Amino acid sequence: MKSCSECKETMKEFITKTPEGIEYHYHKCTKCGEEMVDRTQLHQVAEKYRVLRNYHVKLSQWGLSLGMRFPKEIADRYKLKDNKEVIIIPEEKGLRIIPA
Repeated sequence: MKSCSECKETMKEFITKTPEGIEYHYHKCTKCGEEMVDRTQLHQVAEKYRVLRNYHVKLSQWGLSLGMRFPKEIADRYKLKDNKEVIIIPEEKGLRIIPA
């Protein structure tokens, strides 16, 4: 059993996933709520991020707008369907696209 570095109480192990679906384990203190991921686990998650598939798509002119086609794998994963809306959020280094 791991002990909390803050209050020395017992920590319980949990399993969760990143938004991209990468599973990882962490420990949470049963008293103060402090959470901890060990360094090996962090390196494993970082390595999985490095090998995540990047998708390159071409933009197409649709009237005065630009359109983008999503690869089938992405459409299936995020349950995107014909005529379904998405939310586009401009960010400093790119765009975030979220299913509505």
